[in-house]
Amino acid sequence: MPGGSWERIVSITKDGIKSIGMMKRKVKRGKRIALLIDGPNMLRKDLGVKLEDIVEALEGFGDIRVAKVILNQYAPQGLIEAVSNQGFEAIIVSGETGVKLAVEAMREIYNPNIDIIALATRNAEFLPVILKAKEKGKETIVIGVEPGFSVALKHAADYTIVLTPRREEE
Repeated sequence: MPGGSWERIVSITKDGIKSIGMMKRKVKRGKRIALLIDGPNMLRKDLGVKLEDIVEALEGFGDIRVAKVILNQYAPQGLIEAVSNQGFEAIIVSGETGVKLAVEAMREIYNPNIDIIALATRNAEFLPVILKAKEKGKETIVIGVEPGFSVALKHAADYTIVLTPRREEE
């Protein structure tokens, strides 16, 4: 079947084996990732970054267990729906998204079920979050795009992923 490996769910009765459905088999790939995305900073039309690009960039690192996108109150309804349809939790704030992203990141830094903190942002204001995550033994990944990707953020993280956006036909 398309989209991954599936296994049949069966029920064993007196009359024999009966198929009751299909279930997508979860492949264990390693470390558990908390992915936090700075929506207004990364998901902009002029940058050309899509959620799929960010998820694809993390495939070799492990399983995404927490996936949140922080958006402000000006986010278009279509973006909010797209975020939800991709399986992310959309968090809408009525002010600065940076504070909420930092709070969510700190929650995941102290989560014993998370091994890697991945931040998708270009903003240097999250440098203390990266440093705290490393201090607490978490691996860190920063995902960004040029222009404006903070050099300090790139150097502080264990891994840096610079996305090259796929440009739509102009």
